[in-house]
Amino acid sequence: MLLPFLFTVDQQTARIIQRFGKFERVAGPGLHLYSPFFETVSQPINLRVQQLDVKIETKTEDDVFVKVVVSVQYAVREDKIYEAFYKLEHPERQMSSYVFDVVRARVPLIKLDDVFEKKDDIADAIKGELSEVMGDFGYGILKALVTDIDPDAKVKEAMNEINAALRMRVAATEKGEADKILVVKAAQAEAESKALSGKGIADQRRAIIDGLRESIDDFQKAVHGATAQDVMNIVLLTQYFDMLKELGANANTNTVLVPHTPGAVTDLAEQIRTTMLTTDTVRGAREAAADAAWNGEPEAWSDEG
Repeated sequence: MLLPFLFTVDQQTARIIQRFGKFERVAGPGLHLYSPFFETVSQPINLRVQQLDVKIETKTEDDVFVKVVVSVQYAVREDKIYEAFYKLEHPERQMSSYVFDVVRARVPLIKLDDVFEKKDDIADAIKGELSEVMGDFGYGILKALVTDIDPDAKVKEAMNEINAALRMRVAATEKGEADKILVVKAAQAEAESKALSGKGIADQRRAIIDGLRESIDDFQKAVHGATAQDVMNIVLLTQYFDMLKELGANANTNTVLVPHTPGAVTDLAEQIRTTMLTTDTVRGAREAAADAAWNGEPEAWSDEG
């Protein structure tokens, strides 16, 4: 108050002037004159955007109690200052009641997991309800937000365990797939390695056979009257001494040769030759017996047998 009959109104506020208790006019921002003898001036009415936080405890469709925090942003409409001043005594209580009603009507129809996803739908329902009701009382609803959904501590712990178990299952599945790939790749590598090794051994044996053939041909050309058996004996003896040389060059060898005299080479060759001759004899006898049986001579088959 500057003088008994002057007063000011701040920006974004308003005052109601009454004459003998009856509404006279709305005083906006600036300097105003009134008669102190028969007029009264109300307290400032805030026209700024305000926020109301409402905490509600309710339960979901799956019978889980949660605490929901709803923030309502509202303001007095400048064209309805009269309604805001005279029609509602405690506007925040009325808005809280409507928020309680909407939340407790909608959340029990939603499961806990879906509450977090549908919080925007709940907020839109709150805003729509409040805008329809509070508009008649001079209040505009700018926004309604569901700022927090807080289940019981045990429920949150259980949800975290479910999520952790799900992630562990996914990790185990991925690890199994990775192990499977490693095993398959290892098997493929081993198969390819064995195939290449077999091919190498086959090539090696083929080269040895070709070399022996060339050696026998060269030896028979150089030494007149030499037989293939003489050449094979010389080759076996040469390989025998090469093997002894390699064993002697390795200090860590634990190989024992029994017998280890050069004459053993001749014995080995003799055993191989005897085996081959015996095999040829047995094969010839079986072929003769088969021919006799085919020609209808069972006696010859039994004798050969």
